[in-house]
Amino acid sequence: MTFYVPRSFQVDDREALEGFVQAHAFGTLVSAGPAGLSVSHIPFLPERAADGRLRLLGHVARANAHWQELESAREVLAIFEGPHAYVSPGWYANHPSVPTWNYAVVHARGTARLLPPADLPSLLDRLSRTYEDGRPAPWRMESLPSGFTPKLLEAIVGFEIAVEELVGKFKLSQNRRREDVEGVAAALEAEGQEALAELMRAHAARPAESR
Repeated sequence: MTFYVPRSFQVDDREALEGFVQAHAFGTLVSAGPAGLSVSHIPFLPERAADGRLRLLGHVARANAHWQELESAREVLAIFEGPHAYVSPGWYANHPSVPTWNYAVVHARGTARLLPPADLPSLLDRLSRTYEDGRPAPWRMESLPSGFTPKLLEAIVGFEIAVEELVGKFKLSQNRRREDVEGVAAALEAEGQEALAELMRAHAARPAESR
């Protein structure tokens, strides 16, 4: 896998990368097969395997031919994207400057295997609880009519990815002076991009060796 990451924007902190994946778990699954590239956009369930490695659980529609090539693919890639926004050169204190785009992404590379059908109920239950827990009246799978769930399970295929490598690229103005970082963060905040501004400030405050 080739992914251009300048040293200024590289993040090597495994805990930070895994936390990012947890927080932005709707990702893009990419694999290459005989027919070319296959791409699916799905919610992942990241969890720790028994051997301590990160694994990504997910499912696609059975009608989606992507699942048919997952196990035979030499490797698969899951891309997780965080907050991003346009950066105006007018926000910098130092000039000359040009427009750019700030963003944060993590690429997870690994190998995939299909899950046995018996694992699907647990996967769907855990995945739905991730987003339902904390709601006033959380939805639960057991509330479905008894004859509906088997039909649901027949229509999907589950898989897991054993993650072999995590690569983070946080392009957050680290190549600019501190006053420029703060100027961009303040401008983004004013435009409603609080999450990106917060990420910029948090990352700028980290020691260089932990980036």
